[in-house]
Amino acid sequence: MMSKSRNAAEQPGVKVGERIIPVPASISPEAQERLRAAVGPDGTPLNALYAMPSANDPEAWRRMKHAADSHYAAAIRDRGQSGAVEVETTQIGCATVHIATPSEEAFDNCVYLDLHGGAFVFGSGEACRESARSQAIAHGMCCYGIDYRTPPDHPFPAALDDCLAVYESAVARYGAQKVVIGGRSAGGNLALATVLRAHDEGKAMPAGLVLLSPEIDLTESGDSFNVNSTVDVVLPNPLMPANLLYAHGADLAHPYLSPLFAEFFDGFPTTFIQSGTRDLFLSNAVRLHRSLRRSGISADLHVFEAMPHGGFGGTPEDAELLDEVVRFVRHSLRR
Repeated sequence: MMSKSRNAAEQPGVKVGERIIPVPASISPEAQERLRAAVGPDGTPLNALYAMPSANDPEAWRRMKHAADSHYAAAIRDRGQSGAVEVETTQIGCATVHIATPSEEAFDNCVYLDLHGGAFVFGSGEACRESARSQAIAHGMCCYGIDYRTPPDHPFPAALDDCLAVYESAVARYGAQKVVIGGRSAGGNLALATVLRAHDEGKAMPAGLVLLSPEIDLTESGDSFNVNSTVDVVLPNPLMPANLLYAHGADLAHPYLSPLFAEFFDGFPTTFIQSGTRDLFLSNAVRLHRSLRRSGISADLHVFEAMPHGGFGGTPEDAELLDEVVRFVRHSLRR
């Protein structure tokens, strides 16, 4: 018995081997189909077939960005909200901003700042514009889609500079308590980092913060980076090549790059955090929630069954998540 215990203690972790993780029956039929469609006949996630270039190959990144941006735009159009929206594209500082205003505003004199995802590299252009339009319809208020500058041509801190400039402009026009800032994935990173930097520079805090599957630990140190590797069919592989490209030699653990590691403060905005049990970034969400709660900050954590990074895409679970976000945003603005 002593020998067996000693051998077990020496094992580095749990062996999974060749076991296939099945699609669970505990989610909607639509979500089950999304998970099935995301893998090949041998069970390998289709997204695992696309390797990211080296951080030292900018031309390869430009080619991948061109292809990915078109794919992102098509996906958002397919899942977008229906409704009449006027979209004006303007420039605030170095950032392109798509200002989407619905024909029927449930909340006037308020604004939602939408920071797109895409590993800091992808999701620009039409995808960002379509996301702003969709968010404006969902929230019934003006939405600024921040088309921040991206690597390889514009690494850190260009994107953060852009987001802060647009936030300052929105606060000057609406007042901080009429502004909610939110983002998905890398956009969640930038949303949180914008709030941290705004605080560091003595600026007022927004009414609320929405972080959807946020990419807030670029060191990729959490448990789910191992447990959900490959299981997350959207992000089956780490994003370290993109993280290094974005950071451009800066310390990945710096709070403006990995805002999970920041020191939170009194007056931090009420925060909505979302992830899924199959999300590669689940640990990011869980650890951030605990850190905020330890600091006495109001924060809600929503974890969806079997949901991969960024959601299933057009399923009842995604609609439920959107409803939760809309309620949170409206409650934040009514306080």
